[in-house]
Amino acid sequence: MLRTVLAGALAWTATVPLPALAQQAQNNASGVPMFWDPQRRLERPDTSALRSLRIITDDEYPPFGFTAADGLLTGFNVDLARAICDELKVSCTIQARRFDTILDTLDKNEADAAIASIAITPRNLARADFTQPYYRTPARFVTRTGTVLDDPRPETLAGKVIGVQARTAHEAYLQKFFSAAEIKSYDSALALRSALKRDEVPVIFGDGVSLALWLNGSDAEGCCAFRGGPFLESSYFGEGVGIAVKRDNAPMRRILDFALARLAQRGVYAELYLKYFPIGFF
Repeated sequence: MLRTVLAGALAWTATVPLPALAQQAQNNASGVPMFWDPQRRLERPDTSALRSLRIITDDEYPPFGFTAADGLLTGFNVDLARAICDELKVSCTIQARRFDTILDTLDKNEADAAIASIAITPRNLARADFTQPYYRTPARFVTRTGTVLDDPRPETLAGKVIGVQARTAHEAYLQKFFSAAEIKSYDSALALRSALKRDEVPVIFGDGVSLALWLNGSDAEGCCAFRGGPFLESSYFGEGVGIAVKRDNAPMRRILDFALARLAQRGVYAELYLKYFPIGFF
């Protein structure tokens, strides 16, 4: 289960009408999600006292963070950390930590920032401050290649079978907003994807990141493709992933927000996204 997904046997009460739930990300021409206003004039914060950044991540979450065959730390989060240091023109130390120790490391002032796919949740906000999201984990529909489903909505899927992983936010979302469909639940993501490959179900709904990694990999065997746009309702799918800093370190948070926005404006973020997600999760 992806660490950024809100899942489990929970009861959600949604008050947002469906048209607001099927939000479209502001993608650029190449399909890269944009979380920063490209027209915004950025004011550089004071970085005169900043000489270096100590950034921590983890190495057990490919392709976001992992150790390559040559022993070097790499991944989307790692490359983004390096790009931030280059943008700020400071030296950079990037070290891997066990994921469950990362916020403790920030608390102890043993690092300046954590870029490790940490979800912006109330629980995590009680322990750290976050930049604005640098990616979100949308929900997506997937069908077999060749299936026509240009606009997956409650009315277009009424009476159709939709596969979903049991006891997840995605199942709860379907039960609330796609109740006219026949919802077929599976115990695991693997069982869900296998059912689609076997044509046991015509369409599945799930976490966009894990589905994109599957579609990019050899296990999918080119069987399937995303249909429609991302679903981003935060009460089901979270507020996104940000860079964590120690609580009340507003200057560092502002510096990192500035760097992220600059990387987006200069196209660096898009290059990294396409490098690691040729089939993007948006």
